[in-house]
Amino acid sequence: MNQLEEAEGLFRSCLPDVLTEGSEPVFAEPWQALVFAMTINLYDRGLFSWSEWTDVFARILARRASYGEDHGGRFYYEDWLTALETVVSKQTDIQPAILSDLKDRWERAYRATPHGEKVTL
Repeated sequence: MNQLEEAEGLFRSCLPDVLTEGSEPVFAEPWQALVFAMTINLYDRGLFSWSEWTDVFARILARRASYGEDHGGRFYYEDWLTALETVVSKQTDIQPAILSDLKDRWERAYRATPHGEKVTL
């Protein structure tokens, strides 16, 4: 088993039942699949260890649970993205404020772009 297969297996084992169909992850939105793929890619490139990733992700999930928010899958990939941003910020010079600003700029750009046209900053 290679690292990617191992990472995929670990990922599948931590998914709530509501997010799986058989043994395969179900993505409700294309961005969810992209966030998953980026995480696996960055892990495979050695940016972070899988234990580091799961520690950060577990803390984020626990924080949401402590707030009493529904976690039946509704916020799963938002939490996944937050964990990825956290790990990337810790391992690079990219600070959370920079990521937040960039996300805001992209959001404004895609909201201002007519359907079917290329989104640019």
